[in-house]
Amino acid sequence: MTKLRFENQVAVVTGAADGIGRAVAERIAAEGGTVILWDIQEDLLRRRQEELQRAKRQSLIQVVDVSDETQVKMAFEEAAAKFGRIDILVHAAGIVGPTQTKITDYPIEAFDQIYKINLRGSFLVCKHVIPHMETNDYGRILLIASIAGKEGNPFMSGYSATKAGVIGLVKSLGKELATTGITVNGIAPAVIKTPMNADTAPEQLEYMASKIPMQRLGTVAETASLATWIVSKESSFNTAFVFDLSGGRATY
Repeated sequence: MTKLRFENQVAVVTGAADGIGRAVAERIAAEGGTVILWDIQEDLLRRRQEELQRAKRQSLIQVVDVSDETQVKMAFEEAAAKFGRIDILVHAAGIVGPTQTKITDYPIEAFDQIYKINLRGSFLVCKHVIPHMETNDYGRILLIASIAGKEGNPFMSGYSATKAGVIGLVKSLGKELATTGITVNGIAPAVIKTPMNADTAPEQLEYMASKIPMQRLGTVAETASLATWIVSKESSFNTAFVFDLSGGRATY
C-alpha cells in the first residue's frame, strides 16, 4: 500500500505550471494531498489541472502574480475558504533575469523585475500564508533558493542577490516561528534542468555545470523528492535551514 504522507493536507505550490513547482505539486497530489497550483500561465495551469483530474487528484488553480500583495492575500483567502485549511506552501515561482551581463550593463528595470518575483514574492507569500497556518498551529513552508545565493554566479548579479535574500528570509523567519508548529526551510539547487533555464546563455550553463563535481544537471524529480520530505510531517526538527541540492558543488 502506498504511503499517503499528505492525506487530508492542503498544499499551495507556486510556479506550478512547469518545472520544479509542477513536479512538487504532482508528487504531493500522488501522496494524497490536495494541491492548489499558482502561476501566471493560465493555459498551462489548466492543462496541469486536467492531468491531475485524470489521475483523480483534487486540485485548484489560481492565476496569481506573486509580486502583487492583493492577489496573494486574496488567493490564500479563497483557497482557505474552499478547503478549510492550508498546511503547506512550496514557493517555486522565480525568474533568472539577465545572464552573461556585467553589473554595469545590467538594466535597472531587469533588476527591479527579478527582485519583485524572487524576493518580494517570497516575502509576500510567507506573510500571507502564515495566518492560515497559525489557525491550526501547523505548517510547512519551503522556499526555493539557489546555490547562486550562497556562492554567487558571476554576471548574474540580480539572480544571485535576490536568491541570497531568499536564504536570509528562510533563516530569519524559521527562527521567528521556531516555537510554533510552523517550519520554514529552503532548498539551494545547483542547475536543475527546467524550462526556466532554457533561455540561459549556453556559456553560462556550461560554467554552472562545470562547477558541479557530478558533472551533470539535477532533475526536477530529484528536487521534488527532497522538497516533499521537507514539507512532510517527518521533517519535524528542521527549520531555518537551507538544504543543498548541488551534486557536490556546495559541501559546507
